[in-house]
Amino acid sequence: MNQARRTRPAPDFLTRAHDPRDPSPWLALYLDQSTPLPDPVKAAWLADSSSVSRQFLLPFVRPLARAFIVLIQVVKLLLPKHWAASRKLHWLLAEGMKRFVSPEANWLVLRHFTLGAQILEFIARNSPIPVDTSPITPVALDELKDELFLKHDLNLFNFVIRLNQALRDGNQSLGLVAQPDFSMITEPAVRLDTMPDSTLNFMDLQTAIECFTPIYQLFLTDNDFWRAANSLQLDETIGIYAATILGAPQHLILLNNKHPLVPMSTLRAGYRLVLHGLSTEMLHALLMRMKVAQMGARSEAGEDGAP
Repeated sequence: MNQARRTRPAPDFLTRAHDPRDPSPWLALYLDQSTPLPDPVKAAWLADSSSVSRQFLLPFVRPLARAFIVLIQVVKLLLPKHWAASRKLHWLLAEGMKRFVSPEANWLVLRHFTLGAQILEFIARNSPIPVDTSPITPVALDELKDELFLKHDLNLFNFVIRLNQALRDGNQSLGLVAQPDFSMITEPAVRLDTMPDSTLNFMDLQTAIECFTPIYQLFLTDNDFWRAANSLQLDETIGIYAATILGAPQHLILLNNKHPLVPMSTLRAGYRLVLHGLSTEMLHALLMRMKVAQMGARSEAGEDGAP
C-alpha cells in the first residue's frame, strides 16, 4: 500500500487572496508569531484543523466516543482485571491510521514521538545528575505496531521517576544552565510526503484521536489506560523542568494541560491529547530557536576572537 510521495497542495488559506471584508481566521493564525511553531508544522496543523472532517465529523464523533468510554468501563468490570491485548491494539491503530487518517495528522503523530524523546534527552543531559532515556523515533506508521503508544507513556513516567530519584539521592535539583546542551534537538526525519494519501485518508487528528481513545481503553488494562490519560498532566511538569534549565519561565504560558496533582476524567482524554501534541511541538520549537541563537552567538564570538 503505497499512495505516498505525492506533493501535498498548499492549504486553501495560503493560496486564497486575502479579503479584508472576509478575512480567513486560519491565515491569521498562520501568520501570527506568538505561537512558536515552524511554518510547515503550523501549516499542517491548521490545514488539519480547518478540514471538512474536523468541522462536520468531529461534533458527531466526540459525544459517541465519550459514551463508549463509559460503556467500556462498565464492560471491563466483567473482564479479568489484567486482560489486555496491546499488540492487537497497536496493529488496529496503525492500520486504521494508514487507511483513514489524513497525511498531516499522521505526520504530526509520528513527529510527536521523536520530539518528545528529544525533549526528555535535553532535560536528562542538562540535569546535574544525567540519567538515561529510552528514545522512540518512528518514521513509518508500521513501526507503531511495536506497542509504541504504550511504550511512549511508560517512558515518560519512568523518566520522571529516574530523574527525580537520582536528584534526591544526590541531594541535587535542576537549575539554570548557562550554556545548555542542545545537541539532541534536531528536526525529525519523518516526512509529510511519505504519509499514505489515498481518497480514504480524510480524517483529521482530533476526530481520529476521539475514535481511537475508546479502542485504546478496551484493549488495555484499566491501569495502563488511566496512566496513559494522566500522562498528559505531566506536560506542565516537563515544561517546568525545561524552563528551569533555560531560566525562561515565561514559556510555560504555552503549556496548559491542567495541574499534574489533580487527575482528570478520562472522558476528555481525546481533547487533551491534542493539547499534549501541540505543547510538545511548541516546546521543541522553542528549544530549536534557542539552539540556533546559541550557535549564532558562538559563531560571532569565534569571529570576534579571530586574529
